[in-house]
Amino acid sequence: MSTLEMSSERATQIYSGETVDMKLEVVVIPVSDVDRAKRFYGGLGWRLDADFTNGADWRVVQMTPPGSPCSIHFGKAITTAAPGSVKNLYLVVSDIEEARGALIHGGADVSDAFHFTVPGGAHASGPAPNGASYSTFASFNDPDSNSWLLQEIKTRIPGRGVSNSDVATMIELLREAEEGHGRYEPTAPKHHWSDWYAAYIIARERGATPEDATKSASFHLENIHR
Repeated sequence: MSTLEMSSERATQIYSGETVDMKLEVVVIPVSDVDRAKRFYGGLGWRLDADFTNGADWRVVQMTPPGSPCSIHFGKAITTAAPGSVKNLYLVVSDIEEARGALIHGGADVSDAFHFTVPGGAHASGPAPNGASYSTFASFNDPDSNSWLLQEIKTRIPGRGVSNSDVATMIELLREAEEGHGRYEPTAPKHHWSDWYAAYIIARERGATPEDATKSASFHLENIHR
């Protein structure tokens, strides 16, 4: 048996059946001038987390947009991608005009707001006519022409981004959990409602449908009472 087969078999044996967190932490941005990129993103108000070097041929800079759980890396000898080849990285904002103003003040050349008339295709000037979340965009480039898209989200789809959601979205998720728990409770072993609610909401945050979140929460309770 090969080493790969042995490793795969062992991983299968220890898998519990529950979803494992895999958090996107860093996106690598290819740049031609590290100090220029550092000044640009610093001017936008992005936090400098690290600037490490190992001799003259290796360097990594980590910076993080305000409020973002994900950071960017750029530097020397950390990617073979061509400078400027990263396109349309999303920055989600709750107010696109406020975000545009902040970025322009920081030195970015930001487009006017626009919306797509065909999903992923042609777009028109101005915000989305219905003001719907996920539908209004703006764009800007860094000095190497790596591009960024601002996307305005005022109210999230239930179950997405709960930790950063608004009150109305959280209330809707809690009501979903209440309804699901109400159907589960009559035939369930004695338990605390918070165990079921927490498992349900976390599953929805990870993108599960209400039906799958209900199964996940019930499975969680079954494991507790084994």
